[in-house]
Amino acid sequence: MNSPQVIIHVRFAPNGRVVQISERPAKLTPNQWFDVLNARASSTYRPLARGRGVFRLTRTAIEAFKQETARPG
Repeated sequence: MNSPQVIIHVRFAPNGRVVQISERPAKLTPNQWFDVLNARASSTYRPLARGRGVFRLTRTAIEAFKQETARPG
């Protein structure tokens, strides 16, 4: 059985800084979470108009990325 798809929404400021991103772990800033997702799943990212974009990932993948960021060091 497949893990359900989740859409992570990203909003950017005019200067390119990430101002809002869904599914973000509390210990990471919006930019840090974007960097994690971009490094591990850039092929799933789609830019949208007006400073927005989305990552389409499985719930399993998101949970794995969150686990990786929770590890010390």
